[in-house]
Amino acid sequence: MIPTLIGVSLLVFTITQLVPGGPIDNLVRQMKMGQSGSDANSTIELTEEYRQALEALYGFDKPAYVQYLIWMKNVLSLDFGESYEYQEPVLDVILYRLPVSLSFGIWTFFAVYLLSIPLGVFKAIKENSTFDVMTSFLLFFAYSIPHFALAILLIVFFGGGSFWEWFPIQGLHSDNADQLPMLEYLLDYFHHLFLPLFCYMLGFFAVETFMMKNSFIAQISQDYTRTARAKGLPEKMVYFKHVLKNALIPIATSIGSWVGLFLAGSILLEYIFGLEGIGLLNYESIQARDYPVVLAIIMLSAMATLLGNFVSDVLYVILDPRITYD
Repeated sequence: MIPTLIGVSLLVFTITQLVPGGPIDNLVRQMKMGQSGSDANSTIELTEEYRQALEALYGFDKPAYVQYLIWMKNVLSLDFGESYEYQEPVLDVILYRLPVSLSFGIWTFFAVYLLSIPLGVFKAIKENSTFDVMTSFLLFFAYSIPHFALAILLIVFFGGGSFWEWFPIQGLHSDNADQLPMLEYLLDYFHHLFLPLFCYMLGFFAVETFMMKNSFIAQISQDYTRTARAKGLPEKMVYFKHVLKNALIPIATSIGSWVGLFLAGSILLEYIFGLEGIGLLNYESIQARDYPVVLAIIMLSAMATLLGNFVSDVLYVILDPRITYD
């Protein structure tokens, strides 16, 4: 994990160094644009000395490797510096946007696994039945729709676009949410969350369902399953005591990627539904060349993904004691 994290940090830091433009160029451009409409007597001379002073202020006057070592030293203490765009500590900027992305990530995780596992098992047991064929068609159809296109359709039909106005389409709370009792506050939250969460989870739900079905079918054909049946065990015991545990192994190995998604967010969905999440923050920071925020988001996402992979390895061993990492 440590060499991987160092490699990620070197890669993203190098990319930000090579990208044309930067915060100094943006600041100089903004100052020039401000001067164009100001009084000529108040014009500031943008000399090379002034530019060098700005570079020294932001630490760009040092060699790239020195900047990297200073940045990594600060990262180890979770000090990601100050945002050029917001003039606030980077960690505060990220923490302000984090609840939105965590809401999507956590609720999507639970909704997908609580629904896809039983559905995948039932589809495997009823393979080639009418139920299996119809649900497979619906899942393929759901997976093929881009989530941003689905979001627009849902807004048109259910968000007051042209038909029904059943769900709000901006933010995660109503304007007066802070004044509501706890139960009404939660209902208001889930009312706002429903449409973007449905768009966000649909593709993941289809993938996990098919993964569960295929894994379950593969285990049904194994020798230990035939042996259990030959001993006269009931089908339910064969399926849910012997087959299910082994069929869950591929599902467990995919959990690692989910942890990274808790921080990733979705740029398009956050933009469409007016949500201030990490995905939109990352996009805005790239546009503004706000490198401390971009680097912090990528590093935190990498840390979360590596931690998720570690959790997957642990679950893998729990589900299959034959596996060892010695």
